[in-house]
Amino acid sequence: MAISRKDPKGRKLREGENWRNDGRYSYRYTDVRTGKRLTVYAQDLPELREKEKQIAKDMEDNILTDGAIKKMTLNTLFERYMATRELADTTRVSYVRVWENRVKDEIGNIKVVQLLPSHIKAYYAKLSKAGYAYSTIKYIHNLLYPALEMAVDDDIIRKNPAKSSISDYGKPAEEKEALTVSQQEKFMEFVKQSNVYNTYYPMFTIMIGTGLRCGELIGLTWKDINIKAKTVNVDHQLIYKNLGDGCKFHISTPKTSSGIRIIPMTQEVAKAFEEQRKINFMLAKDKSIEVDGCSGFVFTAKSGRPLMPNGVNSVLYNIVDAYNKTEVERAKKEHRKAELLPKFSAHVMRHTACTRMAECRMDVKVLQYIMGHAHIDVTMEVYNHIGELTRIENEIARLDSMVLNA
Repeated sequence: MAISRKDPKGRKLREGENWRNDGRYSYRYTDVRTGKRLTVYAQDLPELREKEKQIAKDMEDNILTDGAIKKMTLNTLFERYMATRELADTTRVSYVRVWENRVKDEIGNIKVVQLLPSHIKAYYAKLSKAGYAYSTIKYIHNLLYPALEMAVDDDIIRKNPAKSSISDYGKPAEEKEALTVSQQEKFMEFVKQSNVYNTYYPMFTIMIGTGLRCGELIGLTWKDINIKAKTVNVDHQLIYKNLGDGCKFHISTPKTSSGIRIIPMTQEVAKAFEEQRKINFMLAKDKSIEVDGCSGFVFTAKSGRPLMPNGVNSVLYNIVDAYNKTEVERAKKEHRKAELLPKFSAHVMRHTACTRMAECRMDVKVLQYIMGHAHIDVTMEVYNHIGELTRIENEIARLDSMVLNA
């Protein structure tokens, strides 16, 4: 193809600039970072020289100008970012699944160099309008932000467009409400007296007495229980997920080192474990079922198969429904208002356990250790909430005292 050092209008072309017979202009240069010879094209000379200015600025700021880099989409960047992370299989699967379900087809095909803060803010606003909670949007943000930060570190972009984008999008998280002492007592007494649900009484006693997470609870094996030393060893959890081999049980390590701990038992908890062993023996549950080398699970279904994570919640919901039906009938007969139990999950049981321990003024660092909280802020939220209630109760009691003494 013929090349001229002047364009048809007689304008002198600079070094690297060319006018082509197809009417376009081109600028050829060497990317100093990669050593590659690269070419950009434009329909006219002013447009070409604007591109040259941008290239010069990028090279001055050490921004990569490779054409392939410029074409990189957010999806490709995320794949590169994930390749740099050392993650547990369960965490990696969760991250990838969220990306594919929520980000990939929304903003994932935008080129990284063209991604603006407004793109991300508009995306978060869309999620917010769709009813997603702040915690969900924050989860997605925690995938976007570090991937784009890596692009900044690699000199692909100057600034992270996700910076300061999270704002107040999404519904506020629902406050976790622990059961009151009265609600806890009513629930436990109902289970204990029930011919249908009484086999779950030891499990619920252990949940309240240890504050175990649901996955930690259903993952317990008898090897983890030392009745003599009165300790529960927690170093894994049981999950039911598809890790590329279909949906099935897997043993997973805790997300953080704080999750690995040895929890001392109270007398009540030790007694509950002994009772659970008797129940398993009487029901002749199969002890041979194995998951990733673990067997002899403490809590199982009738088949001996470990309890499903959502199975614990289903049992709780069924018990609450049964209690409330019984309470409504009893209240009618006694001509009073029914005192119903709220629907609650295994996570609320854990929060209730934490609250009961905090109400006993257990040392905050000890409670943090028992609960396996990675950050003490989570533990302090419970303490602060209890502190507020105590102050309110004290003030009301003081008012009562003033009225009585008046």
